[in-house]
Amino acid sequence: MSRPFEQPRLIPQFCFNQTALRDFLRLSRGSIDDSITQNLNALVTPASEGFDPSSTSSRHVRAPSRHLVDPQSCQTFKDKVLFPSWQTRSDVLNYCAGVATSPDPDDPDSVLLQVESARARGRVVDERLDPYSGRYFPRESRTEMLANLIRNERSIENIIRSRTWALVGEQCTDSAMTANEALNEWRARN
Repeated sequence: MSRPFEQPRLIPQFCFNQTALRDFLRLSRGSIDDSITQNLNALVTPASEGFDPSSTSSRHVRAPSRHLVDPQSCQTFKDKVLFPSWQTRSDVLNYCAGVATSPDPDDPDSVLLQVESARARGRVVDERLDPYSGRYFPRESRTEMLANLIRNERSIENIIRSRTWALVGEQCTDSAMTANEALNEWRARN
């Protein structure tokens, strides 16, 4: 059975390093959510039904049926692997969202952005002479870029969780809870 991915040390530099942040999310999703079918199949114990000798007497071509996972094994998987993985990613995304909304005094480009902005405000625009002179595309600060990244990653996380939860629902006998409701219930228990 897969193990949840270790939570990184949460510091602002981790969040601003988009490669490290994306790699953590990608590896965490890959170890649990992207391989959810294999993880659930590993919980099925086909030998528990016993061998039926008549099954080899004739050839039956039929669609493979899904085996339901033992409810206790399924609950253990969700409690020990799936939900902790989701919680770790939520913690990272929430922390980085907080970093993205905080002022960034250490931004190495802040002086350059202020100079560009002041230069743009002082520019005289005569669109009759040059219709493109009014165009000004300010560069984003690193907190704005981080906020956009977090927004995108949260959308991806919602899609992945709903897909994973649908597959868990197919193989585990579950209630009609959504992924977020089940995660919130797990949080309340732990």
